[in-house]
Amino acid sequence: MSIRTLFVAAFTVFFVLSLTACNKADSAGSRPDTAPAPGVATGVPRLVDLGADKCIPCKMMAPILDELEKEYAGRMDVVFIDVWKNREEATRYGVQLIPTQIFYGPDGKELHRHQGFIGKEDILATWKQLGYNF
Repeated sequence: MSIRTLFVAAFTVFFVLSLTACNKADSAGSRPDTAPAPGVATGVPRLVDLGADKCIPCKMMAPILDELEKEYAGRMDVVFIDVWKNREEATRYGVQLIPTQIFYGPDGKELHRHQGFIGKEDILATWKQLGYNF
């Protein structure tokens, strides 16, 4: 077994345990994040970021997502889903670690998936590689 395989396995176990250990009180009164289901057409490209508001890399993503949402309103949907508060969303989107960003075309087809922190310029570069020049 390679070092990479061991690392991925260990991180996956950590992620699952952290989801399980999340305080149930956190999700009791929270409203679910709203996002079209995977594969649903929205008419515009969509970036879905799955993370948690207490995860350090996820916190670093928050201002980037806010900026993208404001700057490209009407041309790109930007959605954040807290998978610690909405555990079923992690399963629905097939998330293995957080943060995970999923790039969808206007037709709802998944075009690209990235795991870990990603900066604004890299997000825009990914969209450009996918044929969307914002």
